[in-house]
Amino acid sequence: MIYDSAEAWRAAPQKRVMVFGMSGLGKTHLGNMLRRSGGWFHYSVDYRIGTRYMGEHIADNFKREAMKVPLLRELLMSDSIHVASNITFDNLAPLSTYLGKPGDPAKGGLPFDEYMRRQDQHRTAEIAALLDAVPFIGRASDLYGYDNFICDTGGSICEVVNPEDPEDPVLKPLSRHLLPVWIEGSAAHTEKLVRRFDRAPKPMYYRPDVLRAEWAEYLASHEVAEDRVDPDAFVRWTYARALAHRQPLYAAMARHWGVSVTADRVFAVQSPEDFDALIAEALERRAAGG
Repeated sequence: MIYDSAEAWRAAPQKRVMVFGMSGLGKTHLGNMLRRSGGWFHYSVDYRIGTRYMGEHIADNFKREAMKVPLLRELLMSDSIHVASNITFDNLAPLSTYLGKPGDPAKGGLPFDEYMRRQDQHRTAEIAALLDAVPFIGRASDLYGYDNFICDTGGSICEVVNPEDPEDPVLKPLSRHLLPVWIEGSAAHTEKLVRRFDRAPKPMYYRPDVLRAEWAEYLASHEVAEDRVDPDAFVRWTYARALAHRQPLYAAMARHWGVSVTADRVFAVQSPEDFDALIAEALERRAAGG
């Protein structure tokens, strides 16, 4: 790790961290708070995915839908209108909409093969966006004068790395430059996340082997044809199971590559000084074997 003790962290002239964990546990809260403080550069992996790597896919999908409307088709064909997504750190809906959900087309579902194609595009984009964090550290310093850097990762980082591999091609270069920090939720947080997702199910990325197994099991257990699957019902069913699948992967990332903090402590952080103390405590626990 780039900081091997709380003392090294406190004394570091440049503080660099990579926060990871399930969406909704405080990663973006930390990034926004530190960015507003004026001393930190906030690098959002999801934002980078949606703009640099998936932007054309997203815009083309919007145009494909617009071409179905005669008036919009005419305007597009004459270059009279411009169609683009408006992704922000706090609004990633265009990316989620593009990823989509498999199932009944009458309910907005995608054919499973098309769904998997878009999942593969996301995997490629996520790996590239994660690795881009390293050169962005230099850009943040050289262009904007930021010495401190927080990389806000997507919840699916654990799906594109192998935390048990000391030569992992994503975690190894990232850990040379950033301290990985797992934001760990409690059982109560898990229940809250499931309830929130149940109210507004959204597309997510999963490893292809996991997703194919979940799809096959869902079809068999619900005795339903692929084109009759309720897309929202499938992603709700998959999400609840994904929480259990991802937890040990996050834990292994923290164990082998970084430190962990609790979501409750993260939401209590209100200043860069609070954040410094939080990371120092995590490093002290790791040094003590906790």
